[in-house]
Amino acid sequence: MSLWRTKSIEDSLADSHLEHRSLKRTLGTWDLMVMGVAVAVGAGIFSVGARAAGDYAGPSVSLAFVLAAVTCALAIMCYAEFASTVPVAGSAYTFTYATLGELLAWIIGWDLILEMLTAGAVIAKYWGIYLSLVFDLWGWDVPDTISLLGLQVSWGPFLIVAVFTTLLVLGTQLSARVGAVFTIIKVAIVLFVIVVGAFFIKVENYTPFIPEARPTEGGSGDAWAQSLFSFLTGAAPAQYGIFGLLAGASLVFFAFIGFDVVATSAEEVRNPQKNLPRGIFGGLAIVTVLYIGVSLVLTGMVPYTTLAEAEDPSLATAFVAVGADWAAQVISVGILAGLTTVIMVLLLGLARVLFAMSRDGLLPRSLSVTSDKRHTPVRIQIITGVLVALLAGLTDVGILEEMINIGTLSAFVLVSIAVVVLRKKRPDLPRAFKVPLSPFLPILSAVLCTWLMLNLTTLTWVRFLVWLAIGLVIYFAYGRRHSVLGREQAHAALAQKAAAE
Repeated sequence: MSLWRTKSIEDSLADSHLEHRSLKRTLGTWDLMVMGVAVAVGAGIFSVGARAAGDYAGPSVSLAFVLAAVTCALAIMCYAEFASTVPVAGSAYTFTYATLGELLAWIIGWDLILEMLTAGAVIAKYWGIYLSLVFDLWGWDVPDTISLLGLQVSWGPFLIVAVFTTLLVLGTQLSARVGAVFTIIKVAIVLFVIVVGAFFIKVENYTPFIPEARPTEGGSGDAWAQSLFSFLTGAAPAQYGIFGLLAGASLVFFAFIGFDVVATSAEEVRNPQKNLPRGIFGGLAIVTVLYIGVSLVLTGMVPYTTLAEAEDPSLATAFVAVGADWAAQVISVGILAGLTTVIMVLLLGLARVLFAMSRDGLLPRSLSVTSDKRHTPVRIQIITGVLVALLAGLTDVGILEEMINIGTLSAFVLVSIAVVVLRKKRPDLPRAFKVPLSPFLPILSAVLCTWLMLNLTTLTWVRFLVWLAIGLVIYFAYGRRHSVLGREQAHAALAQKAAAE
């Protein structure tokens, strides 16, 4: 059986109508835009931007956001072409299966699981932490952990994951409506940050816009902490300067993850050919404007050195530094609302990727059964909720943060390449949206995503390779032998052989 066998577009579309294995189309353009903003405007805008400014880019962090946004936009164009052509659950996994073959599809599906599982756990953990901070603001003494069977358990992640797992089991549209309420709240708080913070801007804080490069602490001997690019080329790890700006772009890319998650809901979208591209690009435009506005205000309020000196810099750090502690309290509530919707969309995306892989037989097919009444994958949704809650509630998830980026970027690279391949293999397919200037822009997307990956640390790459190795073991031990496509091709080959005899 070939490792490069591909699943036809027609078969993928037919699977979306299978009895007891299909999803209900209930989402429109507005729902998709809200979903994109809901998953993107979270921890990234409230904390990652401040860290990137303080440790890597200085005031030029706004350019880092622009570079990350351009890279994301190029990749999202590729997603939009695929999702409008093949409106089936699974996102990059499904697209890769149709173009580059089963093995690469498994790898990208495994990467997406890494991205959404780790992101869900990290965000759920932070949600519990910020919930405790909000309780402190209200003067309530509520511990953030409880002792259970001798273990210290963070109860916050279990609570929020349980709530949204239940909502997603009840229906995607219901979850989208609840998410919309929280999204409106956090966008209002982001606008509050921009407007109020603008009154504290000092123009001199923007100088130098790109600080002069300097060696990082630990030097070239700190092999695990330096970027893979620095490790491979022998260049000394540096803060600030052009390479610091690029490293900052790799970090703030975390703030743009999630738009690929929107594509995983393609099978639940009404009129996906029209609504998917509009929803994805509308959400990305809103998020980019908000990010650039916040980054300009952040670095204008305080010198970037103030952020660099903070142990855990965030937007609240800047407001406290200028004496606006009351604004920092509002931001804490905004962060809690922001993280809430991120968890919801990540749980949705993770379940849909696992659903698609299960329906194809690469994971147990019993998991892909949907409920008769609500057409939601109840089993997978509950399993993903349990996994995310356990990971967030019982482990230190700090080491997982960069794993989110590398999982997303690797998916972006393969989808960008797959668009070019599908154009060559199936020029006859109707495409509601086409990436302009193909193959130049898809190739540029793949190159930029690869570059951002190279700017992640060597330790992140080692962990990523270990994750891939585990995935390959599972594929060859189970997925390859139980693949629906593989079994169909084997049966066809036997029938052809019997007919010939």
